[in-house]
Amino acid sequence: MPNSKTFLITGVSSGLGRAFAQGALNAGHRVIGTVRRPEDADAFATLSPDRTHPLVLDVTDYDAIPAAVADMEARVGPIDVLVNNAGYGHEGVMEEASIDDFQRQFAANVFGPVAMIKAVLPGMRERCRGHIVNVTSMGGFITMPGITSYCGSKFALEGISEALGKEVAGFGIRVTALAPASSAPTGRVARWIARRVASPTTTR
Repeated sequence: MPNSKTFLITGVSSGLGRAFAQGALNAGHRVIGTVRRPEDADAFATLSPDRTHPLVLDVTDYDAIPAAVADMEARVGPIDVLVNNAGYGHEGVMEEASIDDFQRQFAANVFGPVAMIKAVLPGMRERCRGHIVNVTSMGGFITMPGITSYCGSKFALEGISEALGKEVAGFGIRVTALAPASSAPTGRVARWIARRVASPTTTR
C-alpha cells in the first residue's frame, strides 16, 4: 500500500510485542519481528505471510545485531520504525539479588535496546526520518520494593530515550518512551500503534 512502512519490533512472540506487530499489520505495514526460538518465528510468519518477517535474535547478543539488522534491511527495506519491546522483570529485593542478576536485567532492558538503536540510527539519520519507540514502564517513574533492578533498568531507558530524542530531533527522527501499565489491554496497545506510529499520514 502507498506510504507503507517497515517496522522492526523486538519480542513479538506474545504479549505487547505481538500487539505492536498486529497494530502495524492492521495499518498495512511490514513487520520484522525478533523472537528467540525458531518455533516462535514460524508462528509469527503465519500472521501475514507477505508482510511478516521473523528474525531469530537475542537482543543481548550485541555482536550479532548489526549484521542481522543489515541483512533484514537488504531483504525487506530500510527500517522506518524501531519498537524496543523485548525485556523482562527480575523479582527480588536488592540485598538478595546478585550482581549477575543486575547485569542480566540491564543487558536485556537497557543495553539490548541501545544496541538495536545504534544499528538502525545511521540509516534513519541519512534518510532524515524515523521513529524509535522504547517500551519502558511505570517502574521507570515510580519505584516499588522487590523489583529494584527492574525499576533501575527502566529509569535508565527513560533517561536514554529523553536524551536521545534531543540528539536526533534535528535529523527528523522521533523518539517515544512508552510506559504502559501492567494491566494495559493488548488490543488498546495495538490501536495506539496503528493510530500514533503506523498511520500512513505520519511522515516522521
